[in-house]
Amino acid sequence: MQTKVVKFGGSSLADAAQFRKVAAIIKAEPERRYVVASAPGKRFSDDIKVTDMLYDCFDLASKKENIDEAFAKIEARYNGIIADLGLDFSLDKEFRKIRMAIEHHAGQDYVASRGEYLNSMILAKFLGFTFVDAESGIFFHSNGTFDDKQTYKALSALLEDVEYAVIPGFYGSMPNGTIKTFSRGGSDVTGAIVARAVHASIYENWTDVSGMLMADPRLVENPKVIEEITYRELRELAYMGATVMHEEAIFPVREACIPINIRNTNSPADPGTMIVPKSDRPVPTVITGVAGRKGFSSITIEKDRMNTEVGFGRKVLGVLEDFGVSFEHTPTGIDTMSVVVSTSSITDCKEALIGRIFRDANADSVTIDDNMALIAIVGRGMVSNKGTAGRAFTAIANRNINIRMIDQGSGENNIIVGVDEDDYTAALQAIYGAFVGEA
Repeated sequence: MQTKVVKFGGSSLADAAQFRKVAAIIKAEPERRYVVASAPGKRFSDDIKVTDMLYDCFDLASKKENIDEAFAKIEARYNGIIADLGLDFSLDKEFRKIRMAIEHHAGQDYVASRGEYLNSMILAKFLGFTFVDAESGIFFHSNGTFDDKQTYKALSALLEDVEYAVIPGFYGSMPNGTIKTFSRGGSDVTGAIVARAVHASIYENWTDVSGMLMADPRLVENPKVIEEITYRELRELAYMGATVMHEEAIFPVREACIPINIRNTNSPADPGTMIVPKSDRPVPTVITGVAGRKGFSSITIEKDRMNTEVGFGRKVLGVLEDFGVSFEHTPTGIDTMSVVVSTSSITDCKEALIGRIFRDANADSVTIDDNMALIAIVGRGMVSNKGTAGRAFTAIANRNINIRMIDQGSGENNIIVGVDEDDYTAALQAIYGAFVGEA
């Protein structure tokens, strides 16, 4: 029998009604053997996620303030789910333990992780699955980085004789036994780790959308769902913030060539988006997706005969390194070099940075232009389709938008376009419309 690992996000496990949807999905296919659960998310727009409620308790305790009311709300949230599901099950012992830990100043990671811990206990009871605590099988190094070797060995052994299990997402343990969490949204990472450890045939990531969209729905009306995307394409789009899962979740499954399927808990019949190692499948729209971000600056350095000076680029990038500034792109000319950086990374050091570049690179001029947005046009179909860049640039020009920067990736599966921030939305809509349809 094939093995599927399924992860359900906070919105998928927000209340008893969502629990029932999740149970129906899991029971529909016996291959769905290992379930990774998030903490309860929002039930409605003004609701509060349980993880945020736990953070509030931690903050109150840190200030030596009373947590009675705040913790009672957390208890009520879980007890409501248990009662609505009709379970003969109590978390009172766990509540007392967690509350005591908070009041005795337990670490923030421990407190935050209890949302997934408690929700997974309920889900395991409801499904009749074995509860397997993530702290017993997911490990971190003493410096806080993920310990993949120990984890995969231990987790594989832990789950080897467990036919069906629920594992809390988001956390693991440090060498000293304390709890360590991944960054927010880290249950996605846990799901990928479990999939790798059990050699899953597929990792299903269930959320509240029917897959990854070709563009930001806040900017483009009803963008199409991406049916299939490669890990590489996903990385390019995720770099610009376009993703429905934690960026770090890609790596464990990519290394093992395990595909990911993004699915919608509320529309389980929708096929969603398949994320695969490689694909020969034709891309109907030439591009896979388009995404972008604001908040970039361009540092432009001019110097006569720059192209003949060995080590010029190293001097410029060395200055950025000294200031702790990472660069995004470096489009160049014969006598000019531009370095695109995040505006926030240079806000407090602009004048000093300009001075050092002048001095170290002996530049003729150094200028910094802010308020730039970058748009990534991504797709494996771009390599074999002539005129892709021309279509994009023509669409932008037809909107009377000036392009400030062009940078094409060496793999020919992405083109980065820089425009003024004021033109960002119109440019993104123009590009989407050129390949998919009017936005």
